[in-house]
Amino acid sequence: MGLFDKLKKAFQKTRAALGEKISAVFTPGRKLDKDLLAELEEVLLAADVGVETTDELLTSLINAAQQGDSAGAPEDLLRREIVNLLRRAEANTPPEQKPHVVLIVGVNGTGKTTTIGKLANFYKLQGKSVVLAAADTFRAAATEQIQIWGERSGVRVVTGKLGADSAAVAFDALDATLSRQADVLLVDTAGRLHNKSNLMKELEKVSRVLKKKLESAPHEVLLVIDATTGQNGLNQALEFTRAAPVTGLVLTKIDGTAKGGVMLSIARKLGIPIRYVGFGESLEDLAPFNAEKFAEGLLGEKTSVAAES
Repeated sequence: MGLFDKLKKAFQKTRAALGEKISAVFTPGRKLDKDLLAELEEVLLAADVGVETTDELLTSLINAAQQGDSAGAPEDLLRREIVNLLRRAEANTPPEQKPHVVLIVGVNGTGKTTTIGKLANFYKLQGKSVVLAAADTFRAAATEQIQIWGERSGVRVVTGKLGADSAAVAFDALDATLSRQADVLLVDTAGRLHNKSNLMKELEKVSRVLKKKLESAPHEVLLVIDATTGQNGLNQALEFTRAAPVTGLVLTKIDGTAKGGVMLSIARKLGIPIRYVGFGESLEDLAPFNAEKFAEGLLGEKTSVAAES
């Protein structure tokens, strides 16, 4: 099964709750009236698109219809607006340094450790050598999980003792990365959302220590968000982004929820690119974000309308 086919399968629950129900609302010949808009609102909110994002989409739909937009029927106009909204979350791949140092942040249970394993495999498939840093030293399970994923993806893992200074583990891992001339270092960080001040201090320390060894590091800070938590996950992400210099997002467990519409709220509200989406349990179940493809996954194959430039 190709990656896009796997993506479509991963979005099956959300597509049934969002794309198929949108199509059911737009029966042939039906006008864009108050009743139709009320039904659309119900569908969008049920898929966890969020109140503000739903209002924006419906307002855009009404405006386009009032202006006599010739791009197609109301359903096509709505789908186009969804693609345009998702495009806000697209971003160019950041230029990779050697080594390319990435910090992974997020609360426990979001799929952070699994994401690290999948990212390691993603880079390996590109022919790159990878080192993992088990710098979440506050949970023994975190280190064990990183080691398991390291074995599965065939990459070196640098660990420390339980309770050790996470910045010191990150430093040792960067040292090992440089000595091996590896291409990528992925650093796991403490998976808890304590108060913003402590979170910022902890990440600042890790970054400061890494810079002593490599001035340009870290090159990315990726925040992992669990899609199954919907709007709660979005609120959690807002807290993280206020406390830490997040440069990109990874949305996980998209296959386990019918509320993948939260992706639209994330695109609208956070102003940070979605870099990857995770689904399934295998190493290959991670995909770079692409607005057109993900809109088709969410809405179904009728999404063939070109988005506005």
